[in-house]
Amino acid sequence: MVEWNPAQYLRFAAERNRPAEDLMDRLALTAQAEGAMLYDLGCGTGPGTRALKARWPKARIVGVDSSPDMLAKAKTEGGDITWVEADLSAWQPDPPADLIFSNAALQWLPEHDRLFPNLIDALKPGGVLAVQMPLNYAAPSHRLMMETADTGPWKQRLAGVSRLSPTLPSEAYYDLLVDRVRHIDLWETTYIHVLEGNNPVVEWVKGTGLRPWIEAAGEHRDAFVATYAERVARAYPKQANGKTLFPFRRLFLVAVK
Repeated sequence: MVEWNPAQYLRFAAERNRPAEDLMDRLALTAQAEGAMLYDLGCGTGPGTRALKARWPKARIVGVDSSPDMLAKAKTEGGDITWVEADLSAWQPDPPADLIFSNAALQWLPEHDRLFPNLIDALKPGGVLAVQMPLNYAAPSHRLMMETADTGPWKQRLAGVSRLSPTLPSEAYYDLLVDRVRHIDLWETTYIHVLEGNNPVVEWVKGTGLRPWIEAAGEHRDAFVATYAERVARAYPKQANGKTLFPFRRLFLVAVK
C-alpha cells in the first residue's frame, strides 16, 4: 500500500480541490439532501468532504479513505462528519448511498470493470455516482517516471511498479454503466495549472503519482528523484515570469441509478 504524506499532498490544495468543486457543481441533490447518505470515497484530508457538508448541511456525510495519516489530518478540522478507514476496493456503504462521490481516488484501484458496476449497485434507486479521475498518464510528468525508471541502477527495484494506466477511456465507462443507470454524463477537462516554485511539477507528483516509484527505489531514491527532476524541468520550463504551466487532463462521470 502506498504511504501518503498529507503535507506534501496539500502543497497544491487549491489546484487539487478545483476538480472536486467542478464535479459538485454538476450535481442536483438539493431535493433529497434531507437525511440523505453522502459518501466521499477516497476523501484524503477531507476538503471535498467538508465541501459536500457545506452544500448539503442536512445530509449525513461519511468520508472514507484507506490512509490513516490522511484521515488523522481530516479529523483535526472538525465538522459533523463521520470518518471511516477502509479498503476502497472492498468498501460497501452502510446504509446504502444517495451519493457516492470520489475525487482523484479511484484511479488507484484495479479492475474498474468490476468496481464501477459494484458502486452503482451500492446506490439507492435514484442515487448518484459522481467521479473524477486523472487522464494524465501520457503526459511528460508521468511518462518520464517510466523512462527514468528504466535507465539507472534502480532499474531492477522499479521493475515491479505498475506501468498500466488504471483509468479507462471515457467510452469504456459508458459501456460499463449505460445499461445499469437511468442517465450518465461524461466529460473531460484539461486544467492548465499555473505553479510557483522551483520545479513545481516534481513537487506536485511527489504527493501522488511519484510516490510508488520513490518507495520502491530504496537506497536509490534520491538519485532516482534527482534524475527524474532534471528531465521534468526540461519538459516543463518556466515562463518568462518564473511560473510553470502544468496541463492536467481529467475525466468526469456522473451516473444516476
